Amino acid sequence: MWVTRTMRNRGGLRGRIAVVTGVGRLQGIGAAVCRALAADGADIFFTYWTPYDRAMPWSAAPDEPAMLEEELARLGVRCARMELDLSRPEAPETLLDAVEQQLGPPSILVKNACDSDLDGWDRLDAAGLDVHYAVNVRATVLLSVAFARRFRGGSGGRIINLTSGQSRGPMPKEIAYATTKGAIDAFTVAFAAAVASRGITVNAVNPGPTDTGWMTEQVKAELLPRFPMGRVGQPEDAARLIRFLASDEVEWITGQILHSDGGFRYA
Repeated sequence: MWVTRTMRNRGGLRGRIAVVTGVGRLQGIGAAVCRALAADGADIFFTYWTPYDRAMPWSAAPDEPAMLEEELARLGVRCARMELDLSRPEAPETLLDAVEQQLGPPSILVKNACDSDLDGWDRLDAAGLDVHYAVNVRATVLLSVAFARRFRGGSGGRIINLTSGQSRGPMPKEIAYATTKGAIDAFTVAFAAAVASRGITVNAVNPGPTDTGWMTEQVKAELLPRFPMGRVGQPEDAARLIRFLASDEVEWITGQILHSDGGFRYA
């Protein structure tokens, strides 16, 4: 059972098209981002990859993407979706072709999709590292590049990456994930400088530990004392920041890694 907070419809993104990846689950950060952007008037195109979601202990129901599409449509925006394996090298161009054909040229890109597996140093191998790299790094970089090449707005372009606070503390049980997500921090800073002249801002959001369905009661009890705000993170917390980063108010903020983690203590 998932609980979502109602996003107030403000309309500041009306007429804009947003692409959000990794939106297979109604309780996930990706779905919360779609709701937040749609509540602000943006048309939404989202992707998901069912085989990955099914492999997780918090597996999504098969009809959750369709349910989210219907929910977003009720907000009065256009919405389309696509099941897509982002680990394939041609996926970024395939995705942007579909967005332009079905909705039009996008000006907002939110890269939420990732691969994450428990692979402590004693089990890490080349195959596992390559899988993480293909989704977390290569897809992020190639999709950003393809988006920037196609963007013709002159201003208002927004690229928002999801990272995981690798600069703030270790993740010894997820070596490949931490390594590849850490690369996104460096890419965000470099790419922001590279495409600033095209009117595109590039920022990254670290949502901190977020209850998207994976937290057991034991995990929550262990994490709660490390949240000085007195509660664990919710998907809407990150979504509100991402909505702000997609807005026109952020034309002077770029190359930043922002931590929406409620002051979580990583040490």
